[in-house]
Amino acid sequence: MKITIIYDNTTLRDELQPDWGFSALVAYQEKRILFDTGANGSILLSNMQKLDIDPNDIQDVVISHAHFDHTGGLSAFLNVNNSVKVWGPPSFRGVKNAKETIDMDAPGKLYEGIYSTGELEGIEQAMCCETQKGIVIIVGCSHPRMDHIIDVASQFGRVYAVIGGMHGTRPELLEGVDLICPTHCTQHKSEMKSLYSQKYIEGGAGCQIAID
Repeated sequence: MKITIIYDNTTLRDELQPDWGFSALVAYQEKRILFDTGANGSILLSNMQKLDIDPNDIQDVVISHAHFDHTGGLSAFLNVNNSVKVWGPPSFRGVKNAKETIDMDAPGKLYEGIYSTGELEGIEQAMCCETQKGIVIIVGCSHPRMDHIIDVASQFGRVYAVIGGMHGTRPELLEGVDLICPTHCTQHKSEMKSLYSQKYIEGGAGCQIAID
């Protein structure tokens, strides 16, 4: 699988525009899944173009939670490609112009090797992908406790990586994870980088992570 961060507070490439929010493309076998859509549709689509990502190649959109910095680009994306399924938590409403909308109120399978934690603590879901190294968790903000997210994700296999926004997650909660890429709203990023320098990847728009 390969994860490309499209939208983030920071950028690794000068031609990409940083902005408060998060979006990433998850390429998993034949699937192309857009995880969250950032806050601004123009920035989302511009960054996608500069990263050579064709919106029409994407089959699914997964929305982590209803906050605008994760959903603000959805309408603009659907104006370009409305043949996608949108997988959201039940607390996210009002999707228009999509092929299908699916509420993930409990842990479950999206496709072979791709899972959702379901909506946790009434606010947010995370996406989990099965790899040879273990489960890769993609998170939007981690409003639910990180230990709760990891515990639920562990039913799909041993957790190998966590990528995305981690809010106030205490670094010690990630001790058993082999790869971390904190982005967006992560409050303790510098502590994570210092404590886990060997398994830390710097996020930002343009970051690409390939995992077997």
